[in-house]
Amino acid sequence: MRRKNSKTIYLLGIGGIAMGTLATMLTEKGFNVTGSDLNLYPPMSTHLETLGIPVCQGYDAANPEKCAPDLVIIGNAIRRTNPEAEYVLSHGLPYLSMPQAIAEFFLCAHKSMVVAGTHGKSTTSSLLSWVLSRGGLDPSVFVGAFIKNWNSSYRIGRGPFMVIEGDEYDTAFFDKGPKFLHYSPWIGIVTSVEFDHADIFTDFEAVRRAFRSFARLIQPDGHLILNADDANCLALAKESRGRVTTYGWSRTADWRIVDMIHTDGRIRFTYENPLSRGTESILTRMPGRHNVSNSMAVMAAASLAGLDRNAVQDGLLTFEGVKRRQDILGEIGGILVMDDFAHHPTAVRETIQALKDFYPRRRIFCAFEPRTNSSRRSVFQQAYTTAFDDAFCICIKHPPGMDAIPREERLDVQKLVADIAERGKECHGFASAEDLIGFLVDHCASGDLVVCMSNGSFDGLPHGLCTALAQKHAGAS
Repeated sequence: MRRKNSKTIYLLGIGGIAMGTLATMLTEKGFNVTGSDLNLYPPMSTHLETLGIPVCQGYDAANPEKCAPDLVIIGNAIRRTNPEAEYVLSHGLPYLSMPQAIAEFFLCAHKSMVVAGTHGKSTTSSLLSWVLSRGGLDPSVFVGAFIKNWNSSYRIGRGPFMVIEGDEYDTAFFDKGPKFLHYSPWIGIVTSVEFDHADIFTDFEAVRRAFRSFARLIQPDGHLILNADDANCLALAKESRGRVTTYGWSRTADWRIVDMIHTDGRIRFTYENPLSRGTESILTRMPGRHNVSNSMAVMAAASLAGLDRNAVQDGLLTFEGVKRRQDILGEIGGILVMDDFAHHPTAVRETIQALKDFYPRRRIFCAFEPRTNSSRRSVFQQAYTTAFDDAFCICIKHPPGMDAIPREERLDVQKLVADIAERGKECHGFASAEDLIGFLVDHCASGDLVVCMSNGSFDGLPHGLCTALAQKHAGAS
């Protein structure tokens, strides 16, 4: 049932990056948008405030009752027992999940390019969006991060394509399937398949089943682009009815990366182009082998959209990056402070390794908060022990919400700190962000790099550290 005639739309759980982005897009299309959430923090809180979108703080059945919405969009963080969800159901209000709303209000007019994967989907979808835009294709965009070039996580374009970040997490309390199953991909990109989201996937086979379902969505005239360096990605090839293209460092990859070198704050990498059957080179400003691989995925997708190497090169060099993905907040007293979203052990390892290669003269202090449902569990206990090997000093903050996890399933932070220290690394545990900031201010020196890793607010630590360093530096001058 089409709901485009809805005038007032209420978003239950509006403060999440995806829901907040959807709220903004609906506002731009002329709808009267409002919503509610429990805990809002920047950048989405300030973004909604700037747009004048009213947000009810906390959940109460009186909120949707007062707004009298024509349609309610329910985020996946909302439980069936939420008082506002109960009001919606008991009063028979029309409702959709977030992915359903994206498909109904936006995707129907475009060919979709859906970027999925355990790691790298935000960066890859953001980079692809920017490359298509710079190439004159005027795409629509919906990604789970703020693209710095636009200071936005979305774009409503008039071109034929829409780039969407495809999340494997569940859709809503009334639809436990992955979000990406709603997006009808013409092009599907899968960057990696690993175990994550231990709160909704019982085991790795459940994760693989979800991605197999995604691969089966590709139609005969569509394309599935897979990371050839990941065996679990390659296994998806047999599920697709469309054409399969691979990329990566593997000798079997269609778009094969040959080598990479660091030069003047950039990375030049050489690759084999299956279209010209020749070898080409290209520059990127994003550190790390994983980002070279992400760039190759973008090259493969952009070529299917009709762009050539020169257009992709322009996009790579003008791409300013994504907020909270190796996001440089400032350099204070010679100390570089970076905010990053990494939380899965593989992402943590690859990010720190990339930073060590890109900044070889800097000591790396890693401030880490295991905040996700999976990272707070013991499932990654052993993997985290080796994930920080390329850091000079590791500072782990005890995460909030541990009481919600059964004791036998919890990550043992104290043991993790001890196990990392046993490997000869300096590692400390902290009960609060304030204590961690105090340690970093006292121990970091000019020339160091502090990377703050959390998928949440980290209790304001990244920006709080910048403030504390600025105060110390001002007092010393």
